Amino acid sequence: MTFSIKSNSLLTLALTISILSCAQNAAEKTTPIFKDGEAQIVEAFSDAKSYIRHDLWVETEFDTDGDGEPDRMHVSVTRPEQTESESLKLPVIYVTSPYFAGVAADAPGTMWNVKHELGDIGEERFHPEVQRRGQRPIISNSHIRKWVPRGYIVVHSSSPGTGLSDGAPTIGGANESLAPKAVIDWLCGRAKGYTERDGEEEVKAYWSTGKVGMTGTSYNGTLPLAAATTGVEGLEAIIPIAPNTSYYHYYRSNGLVRSPGGYLGEDIDVLYDFVHSGDEDNREYNNKTVRDTEMKNGMDRETGDYNDFWAGRDYLNQMDNMKAALLMSHGFNDWNVMPEHSYRIYKAAKEKGLPTMIYYHQNGHGGPPPTSMMNKWFTKYLHGIDNGVEKEENKAYIVREYDDRQQPTAYKDYPNPDAEDVTLNLTSGGKSIGGLTLNKVEDAGEMFSDDATISGSEHAKATSSKHRLLYVTPKLKEDLHISGVPQVTISLASSKPAANLSVWIVSLPWEDDAKKITDNIITRGWADPKNHNSLTKEEDLVVGKDYTITFDLQPDDQIIKAGQQIGFMIFSSDKEYTLHPEAGTELTIQLHKTSLTLPVVGGKGAFNE
Repeated sequence: MTFSIKSNSLLTLALTISILSCAQNAAEKTTPIFKDGEAQIVEAFSDAKSYIRHDLWVETEFDTDGDGEPDRMHVSVTRPEQTESESLKLPVIYVTSPYFAGVAADAPGTMWNVKHELGDIGEERFHPEVQRRGQRPIISNSHIRKWVPRGYIVVHSSSPGTGLSDGAPTIGGANESLAPKAVIDWLCGRAKGYTERDGEEEVKAYWSTGKVGMTGTSYNGTLPLAAATTGVEGLEAIIPIAPNTSYYHYYRSNGLVRSPGGYLGEDIDVLYDFVHSGDEDNREYNNKTVRDTEMKNGMDRETGDYNDFWAGRDYLNQMDNMKAALLMSHGFNDWNVMPEHSYRIYKAAKEKGLPTMIYYHQNGHGGPPPTSMMNKWFTKYLHGIDNGVEKEENKAYIVREYDDRQQPTAYKDYPNPDAEDVTLNLTSGGKSIGGLTLNKVEDAGEMFSDDATISGSEHAKATSSKHRLLYVTPKLKEDLHISGVPQVTISLASSKPAANLSVWIVSLPWEDDAKKITDNIITRGWADPKNHNSLTKEEDLVVGKDYTITFDLQPDDQIIKAGQQIGFMIFSSDKEYTLHPEAGTELTIQLHKTSLTLPVVGGKGAFNE
């Protein structure tokens, strides 16, 4: 009996120790840590050597390379080892791109030759081939250092027809939306993943909570929006940075064939060649089907009109199903992917009632929001921490001209709610310097002739020129804050049936050694006068007949310093952006029917002051 009692006591003691040990182990289980509404760096998640890294292929619902099998997307996963050792589930930050396997070299003749008359297409260009780089299993290391230590899994994938992913690049086609959707479906247990490109052994995302956020810059920022427009369940938030939201707006402007800044002669088929790094055996079929048929028949470099081809590559037309929260980021002086791309989607998402916020800086292409802002956004929507980010009164964060990018100024919204349209009229003298005034002006016409060999900056610096018209305000006595989308109305007659039309709004005097990107250019815009009635159907201009065209310039938020003058410059061919026809086309502007409308914070009162 004594022995039995002793045994029972030992058994009870052992059970107690076991229970305490289990409780201690449970207490020591690694979990994300949050402070001030942000995910903090966790030491246990910070040892990169312990990360589990593996690649796989996710099966999609489409076949774009013509092999009769569903395309599979190459995916790589980087996750803390605790997702295995402790069965920890974490949310995912997902980045997808066509660039991970390299791009084509910028060989001579790759771009379209822009030296030809309007309405022509010019000579056939050279088609480069991509030499794919990179081997299994690593696709990219971007974002891993920032997010894995904060309690996220980072996933990358190569988009269709690039790297080790099947399919064909379509540059905005449906498969570029459905590919990231498939990856998100796999992360949420709704699609199949395989260990090999042609294998049958499945891989499960058992470590995923089913909460996914996406981010990326430029093309990599376009694809989160593309995924979000599918309405895929599990994609909770996106942070696109300088995204191309419409390939028409990237390669055309108000009916005009216009190149993105820095890439004169680029068009959608050039970008196709640039990223087509997929399986060499599929390239001939892809080229024939996509580049040499769909793109050739739809891109229309002759007219620059908007059509079904371009409409299908405009994500503004596809937002009905979008549910993801949106934090948009862009630079006001991005002349590659211009700021209209972000604003049009932000505006539409806000009108849909989605959680939205926008961050703008004053620099060029790229530039993410501050890490703290991104962190709060992902913490709220992926970890589910109630940090109130969606309830903030201020929806716009704008870096002022001389401030650090990490220190944006908060505003209630963009455009600034206190901005009002101020319409300025033109007074004669534009070949040297005419005036911009609030007053009505008398009937007058002024003429200039086209010369594509002269740059816009040369036009702006010229004290007089027969190749541009320039109208300026008096010197500003106080700083003037512009916030929103400027608009111009121009009445013109042409000496030829077609002409380029370019507009720059500049801050004068022009500074050759400008220290800031904002010192000279305020905003810009381009249009085809032949599309004065319709973006989808142009008509030849009747020589000598007046036409009126109204169009938006690029969105802006800029404070013009006291002592400067605002200049409204009208010219024809823009050396950096448009086609280069033979010089000599003459345009006559009717001043009394031409105006510039600026969104001024404080309206006319602020302008008068």
